[in-house]
Amino acid sequence: MSKRKSSEDRKMQILTTTLDLAFEVGPDHVTTGMIAKRLGLTQPAVYKHYPKKEDIWWAATQTLCAQIRENTLEGQQSERSPVDNLRHLILGHLQLVTQTPALPEIMVTRDPTGILTQARRAIQSEVVAFRAALIRSFEVAQTQGHLGGTLRAEDGVMLLFGIIQSLVLRLILTRDATHLVQDGARLLDLQLCLFADKGITT
Repeated sequence: MSKRKSSEDRKMQILTTTLDLAFEVGPDHVTTGMIAKRLGLTQPAVYKHYPKKEDIWWAATQTLCAQIRENTLEGQQSERSPVDNLRHLILGHLQLVTQTPALPEIMVTRDPTGILTQARRAIQSEVVAFRAALIRSFEVAQTQGHLGGTLRAEDGVMLLFGIIQSLVLRLILTRDATHLVQDGARLLDLQLCLFADKGITT
């Protein structure tokens, strides 16, 4: 006989399933019926843990925001060089997308019901903080002479964001998150080499 899952384990299972389905069918198309069917539960069993679908999405959002926040903090360690911090920030975010490939679509989805509006805004707010951390690390790297030229930090970070955005676009088209971190590391190294070129100017 299978062991009955604890309430916390079941909640986490519901959140994971919701995010998996969000990548498969789109965030705005996920229903509690789909979640229940995937887990072999009844809809009332899902509602026992989350009375409304909004509650499921808000719990999932809090989990995603916490992961982005943790990555942002991890990418600002004083014992590492600012360039290494840039690498940790970018590759850490790509690792988050690899683990939860629905994340980019949640951020930009158009939701006529309004259920995902709060989720979208909360995640976007964490990404703003993530971007600010990138700018700080970029500025420190320039001050310490690791990145040459007079390139504005905001422009440099925009180019680094371009790596994430291009890989995310490929993910949306191919539905394959397998090589995000590997390809991101290669492209990031190329971009950082260009930034280190003393000839780069605004």
